Amino acid sequence: MSTLKLVLNEWKVKPGMTTRDQTVTQVFSATPRKRESLTDQIKGLILAEGLRPGELMPTEAEICARLEVSRSSVREAMRMLAALDIVEVRHGHGTYVGQLSLAPLVEGLVFRGVVDQDDSVAALREVVEVREALDLAMADQIAAALEGVDDPELSGLVAAMAEKGALGEPFAVEDLAFHTRLLGYLDNTLVGQLVAAFWEVNTVVYPMLGLAPADDLADTARAHGAMLDAAVAGDAERYRRAVVEHYLPLRRALEKAGARRAIAD
Repeated sequence: MSTLKLVLNEWKVKPGMTTRDQTVTQVFSATPRKRESLTDQIKGLILAEGLRPGELMPTEAEICARLEVSRSSVREAMRMLAALDIVEVRHGHGTYVGQLSLAPLVEGLVFRGVVDQDDSVAALREVVEVREALDLAMADQIAAALEGVDDPELSGLVAAMAEKGALGEPFAVEDLAFHTRLLGYLDNTLVGQLVAAFWEVNTVVYPMLGLAPADDLADTARAHGAMLDAAVAGDAERYRRAVVEHYLPLRRALEKAGARRAIAD
């Protein structure tokens, strides 16, 4: 039988299947394979049941019966899914659909940033470049969403960063709150989660590598103010320029650290 026929057979609608069941079958069977992993079967079960994050899943016994697998196999699969925040096991209360956060991504990237000391600065620079690319890509949407908006919370965060920057004090908490609030105006929660995830990797890995803080904290604080002013003015191009200025001090700090390590080697 040809590969195409195998695929079509996998997509065949079976008697009694609902539209949701058909969709789940297509998602997990589009590519023919000999045996579907148990973790994939449990994910398929979540989709088939229409469960949302935080909702209670079928019991372990029910899953074993429906998937015709052992309890030990289900427990191992649940441990794997819990590590990915797809499920949350609450001992004594049952298993729930997880929050599907980007925490596993953050943990992996943090470890990637520190595991190889020879390439650690380069790895952190890549994270910063992705952060900057995301901010630049959202410029048009940010300018459209905030044009004419008066947000006292954003203004207060900019003022707090400016005050700390003038004193040479870091302002990591205000920095994250600013970006989270700004991106909260967009109808795209994934972008906000990605920016927050890469921000966290940046702030966790940077001190772990023993890198000196950026010298130009005041410039970074002013760049936040320029980003807000441009967004409120609805000027996407000016917003992009402010984003570039925002990342310059951090880029310079990483370049210096890279140069020092190159000389030491």
